[in-house]
Amino acid sequence: MHDDASGRVFDWLDTAAERRRLTGLARRLRPRAATSPALDLAGNDYLGLCRHPEVIAAAAAAARTWGAGATGSRLVTGSTALHAELEAELAAFCGFEAALVLASGYAANLAALTALAGRGTLIVSDAGNHASLIDGCRLSRAEVAVVPHAQPEAFAKALDGHVHGHPGGDARRALAVTDSVFSDDGDAAPLSRLAAVCRSAGAALVVDDAHGLGVLGEGGRGAVAAAGLAGAPDVVATATLSKALGSQGGVVCGPRRVIDHLVNAARTLIFDTGLAPPAAGAALGALRLLRREPERAQRVRSVAATLHRRLAAAGLRAARPDAAVVSVRAPSPEAAVAWAAACGEAGVAVGCFRPPSVPDGISRLRLTARADLTPADLDRAVATVIATAPPAASGPTGVPADPA
Repeated sequence: MHDDASGRVFDWLDTAAERRRLTGLARRLRPRAATSPALDLAGNDYLGLCRHPEVIAAAAAAARTWGAGATGSRLVTGSTALHAELEAELAAFCGFEAALVLASGYAANLAALTALAGRGTLIVSDAGNHASLIDGCRLSRAEVAVVPHAQPEAFAKALDGHVHGHPGGDARRALAVTDSVFSDDGDAAPLSRLAAVCRSAGAALVVDDAHGLGVLGEGGRGAVAAAGLAGAPDVVATATLSKALGSQGGVVCGPRRVIDHLVNAARTLIFDTGLAPPAAGAALGALRLLRREPERAQRVRSVAATLHRRLAAAGLRAARPDAAVVSVRAPSPEAAVAWAAACGEAGVAVGCFRPPSVPDGISRLRLTARADLTPADLDRAVATVIATAPPAASGPTGVPADPA
């Protein structure tokens, strides 16, 4: 039997849910069917590899060979020859000494930050960083300085005096942390300038290349490689295998001694079940396909540029993309939700970002380019976004209006 008090312990959840409903911020899961006539500009399948026959075949072969699951932590039974093969090829492709594969991109970021920082360490974090980086900073127990978005001089100011002001011990450690491409507006971090700032201060640079791998750099080797930082002794790159590679999982790339340390210190590696073999097989199949077809990276960048050019020409406030993400600002959170819904009803799925998920507080549609979009697909997507745009999305003379 339960008394009346026990039935009220979660009453606060009803209040929180009502508050979300009234502010238009309630979320719900929307299961999708296996197939749909809708044009997908909401997912992150940048290279169109998620359903590629070769990638699916690689996943199936891995399942037949290794089974459906990893069966345990990587340090127990969850590390297979397939994982080692994937790590070796990812490290070589991205230009680093070594790589470590984890169950998700989120877990990879937590692993890197919690294992490389700690009490007495300073982490300087870009204000636009992804939630997984933010959580990694919090869990590291380090001192965290959040600096204005994409401003190397702000990183320099935060780092100044910390490293050289503490002779010896853990207090000398410092990390600068940034996304390579920010998922809200699709803009790229100034990685070369950030690396110079870090070297001047004696700090390490940790870059989440989730939106750069497969899209930027020669043949899609990523933003870190494009900036000439791949393999640097003071740079660590993380990435997800669920975007351009169309699979699941995450990876940390860096100097061999960094990876060895993560194996011994990263809790999301030590205490989590290893990446499922079918996902590892799919990621490896996608990586090999990309190496044979490097033009896919250039194609997705071209598609993103076309989306931006045509939407901006129509008077919409579309941000110029540095990779595959095209952001289109909406006048309010409510307008963004209605706009995304109207696009969906017209057969084009788009993302909808609004507070509190966006650090700048600006609501927007988020369109993701794909290398496999045809000219007809682009025509359809552009026409739909323009036709469903709220009146306040652009000014009366075609000049985009400021967001509310």
